Amino acid sequence: MDITIRRIGPGEHAGLGELTAQAYLRGGLLDFGEDDPYLAVLRDVAGRAAGSEVYVAVDGPGTVVGGVAFVPDGGPWADIAGAGEAEFRMLAVSEHARGRGAGEALVRTCVERARAVPGCVRLVLSTQSGMHAAHRIYHRLGFVRTPERDWEPVPGLGLLTYALEL
Repeated sequence: MDITIRRIGPGEHAGLGELTAQAYLRGGLLDFGEDDPYLAVLRDVAGRAAGSEVYVAVDGPGTVVGGVAFVPDGGPWADIAGAGEAEFRMLAVSEHARGRGAGEALVRTCVERARAVPGCVRLVLSTQSGMHAAHRIYHRLGFVRTPERDWEPVPGLGLLTYALEL
């Protein structure tokens, strides 16, 4: 699959929002399914784009097949990033594009962006324990588990954390 990574265009917000929501729903990552309040956050790409850098993976025909939010400076979309850290969130790839490099390309873009941020020494992320394909990407790119930073955004939803020293 020929994949290009670029910043999202305003006309792509709704499509990426639905792609992200469906990736989480179909992956069994939302405790309350269609009634999960986090779905609204996943669909709010316009909000993410206003407070972070949103990148999309686009296939050869020009279809958005994935996306990620990169937070360079601990802005409002950062969950765990501290001083000198960047973070990425809401990595999602459509079902038909999985296993073809879109997810890894999106993560590599976040690594490149973090390295370009003045004073940034680390790229961090949170992930659910069941996101095995994503974990393989993180390990392959040199991220290490940081269990001392694991956290629960809501009671009962434990998130694992990873970091990459830049």
